[in-house]
Amino acid sequence: MKTRITDLLGIEYPIIQGGMAWVAEHTLAAAVSNAGGAGIIAGGNAPIDYLREQIRLCKEKTDKPFGVNVMLMSPNAADLAQLCIDEKVAFVTTGAGNPGTYVAAWKEAGIKVIPVVPSVALAKRMEKSGADAVIAEGTESGGHIGENTTMCLVPQVVDAVSIPVIAAGGIADGRGMAASFMLGAEGVQIGTRFLASEECQIHPVFKDLVIKAKDTDSVVTGRYTGHPCRNVKTKFAKKLANGEKDGTLSPEEFENLTVGALRRAVVEGDLESGSFLCGAIAGMINDIKPCADIVKEINDGAEKLLCK
Repeated sequence: MKTRITDLLGIEYPIIQGGMAWVAEHTLAAAVSNAGGAGIIAGGNAPIDYLREQIRLCKEKTDKPFGVNVMLMSPNAADLAQLCIDEKVAFVTTGAGNPGTYVAAWKEAGIKVIPVVPSVALAKRMEKSGADAVIAEGTESGGHIGENTTMCLVPQVVDAVSIPVIAAGGIADGRGMAASFMLGAEGVQIGTRFLASEECQIHPVFKDLVIKAKDTDSVVTGRYTGHPCRNVKTKFAKKLANGEKDGTLSPEEFENLTVGALRRAVVEGDLESGSFLCGAIAGMINDIKPCADIVKEINDGAEKLLCK
């Protein structure tokens, strides 16, 4: 299935792995790229020396294109932007802000720029700034979210811009990919399905939560802090959600409880104080497979439906 996204990134399948903080490291990124998709290393708030090492380790595991996700609200965003140039990464995805400050330098270095957008307005601004494509991410996704659903957002973004659109949020199989293409997308970004991959390095407790999740085991916390996140509905996540709802947790108390919570989930599997960020689609993920199988099954499933 060839699209402008496969041509843009030089990949076999129009499937991009989400840049999940603390999750998307070199092992996962290389596995997705080797499978024919596009792997991503997440920048997050990680130290620059660590991220440089991750990029170089990924290059040792794959000769295929992979990218780096830059979280623009991170205090080290400028340093990471420069690191992407120094290490000659193939493409950059961005979130939590406007990457306009860095676009010209990235493009001059031959780096493809693909911002994540939660709205039509931001998609238009990104196109004017020189973005090569945009990722229209619906509220069904895990981690930081907007309010518009994937089904509503994707076709509106497709109609508003001329650059390729990648759909994200609530996509975990060929049906979701085919639906995204019917809405006008030319690629999909997938995060939650890769949590349940053999190469994903998250704690076994985290993987177990994903494959055992039901359709109702998803909760959004942090709306009143301005940074809403979708989580697996653990006791800790329900505590945060209830505290936010009934006012027993102030925004400051909420922030204090959640500092380091993602790392505690990913690295330690801490159910008492960890935030297990995960998309609403987890309820249909029931097994752990190699990335190569996941990528091929999703692509082949979509192709079969689209070619009927």
